[in-house]
Amino acid sequence: MSVGPLPEISGRVALVTGAGNGLGRAIALSLSAQGAHVILAGRTEASLKETASLLAGPSSVEVCDVSDPQAVDQLRASVSLPVSILINNAGIAGPVAPITDILPEEWDEVFHVNVRSVYLMCRAFLPAMIESGFGQIINLASVTGKRPLIRRTPYSASKMAIIGLTRTLALEVGPLGISVNTLSPGPVRGPRMTRNFKLEAIASGITEAEAEAAFVSRSADRRLVEEFEVGEAAVAMLRMPALSGADIDLSAGMIAP
Repeated sequence: MSVGPLPEISGRVALVTGAGNGLGRAIALSLSAQGAHVILAGRTEASLKETASLLAGPSSVEVCDVSDPQAVDQLRASVSLPVSILINNAGIAGPVAPITDILPEEWDEVFHVNVRSVYLMCRAFLPAMIESGFGQIINLASVTGKRPLIRRTPYSASKMAIIGLTRTLALEVGPLGISVNTLSPGPVRGPRMTRNFKLEAIASGITEAEAEAAFVSRSADRRLVEEFEVGEAAVAMLRMPALSGADIDLSAGMIAP
């Protein structure tokens, strides 16, 4: 396969799941700033519309539970624009507890939202990319998928599953002109990390500030990643045509011990 020009973002259609807040909103903002038409998918219409109001360019809102096969089929049917950028960001943190205290339904919920949704979205939107001979997919994983984090087994396992899915899918569809990569943020400042610090503080008998300090002490930069940095990283990845089957850490230097 010959190497073409650097991929442009302006004028393309990007679909972002979990776009109502957090990293999904940050990625949507960065893509919109680069001229993409952004399709915002998620479960809560009000938050998706709030994201849309913040974007610099054209967008559309699609209410969808991306862990539900029928809902994803309906989403695919309702999207008439040619999606060439797919950002699988939807995910939940899951329980913070020893594995012996985690209920089977809690475990299954994490895998449904974090992993099954990636499979369903790729299954739905890859055929059109294959037909056109071009597409870029970024799946959001986490540094937590690659380093120990106590009392977070379902989340950690689900994020490692995304990395395995990405590497295998990249090998399958790379020859067809489609790149598939993983973006693995580390600790990102926002409501999810605040929740995690609170739960960890309760479980460990320490303050939330101590829980945060202990967490960021594992990173080279001793800080949290900011949401906008994740959005800019996604844009940078889309501009790298040789990036395929890669897993990019964005963690302020949080590495496995």
